[in-house]
Amino acid sequence: MTKLILHNYFRSSSSTRLRVALNLKGLPYNYIAHHLRKGEHHEPTYLAVNPQGLVPALVLEDGTVLTQSLAIIEYLDEIHPSPPLLPKSAIDRARVRALAHAIALDIHPINNLRVLNYLRSTFSADDEAVAAWFRHWVAATFTPLETMLAGDPRTGRFCHGETPGLADLCLYAQVLNNGRFGVDMSQYPVISRIFEACAILPPFAYASPINQPDAE
Repeated sequence: MTKLILHNYFRSSSSTRLRVALNLKGLPYNYIAHHLRKGEHHEPTYLAVNPQGLVPALVLEDGTVLTQSLAIIEYLDEIHPSPPLLPKSAIDRARVRALAHAIALDIHPINNLRVLNYLRSTFSADDEAVAAWFRHWVAATFTPLETMLAGDPRTGRFCHGETPGLADLCLYAQVLNNGRFGVDMSQYPVISRIFEACAILPPFAYASPINQPDAE
């Protein structure tokens, strides 16, 4: 059977969360790297796959291309329901999606590489200014997220109960990214505890940026 084809970049947090999902589902894939700092995602060959020029993109066995990590992960969860990444009840699914979206839709879009590069090129931001921007927007979401997780009895070893799900994929990838910008995680004990619970699981560890073939 033809393997899935994953177009991604080792350090991309959206790529990391999708790699974790594929690993949790036990789905093998061929790994194709696009070096974002070298602009390889803007090359015509990749734009023919994903006109947005963003990673990740997943090519299915029949050639269908899926884009946007959260959409791909939910597709995989529907097609390969075990282990589930979303709870059974509608109210719990809404909670998990809200936790995941807080990270993937509130933090990531304004802290990804193209935004940070724009700060540098257009506003002459130096490395410290860029890092301060990154930390500000992490804190804007992680502070209330910590409260949400700490104050809800549905939080268990992971964001929702005792098995990892969609929100944990996003949390894990974001915390890894935080380390590159000096985010003080001591302010977020529950988030840190959940991250550590994820990090010891092989599907998460194998998806870590340092374990990818294009890691630098």
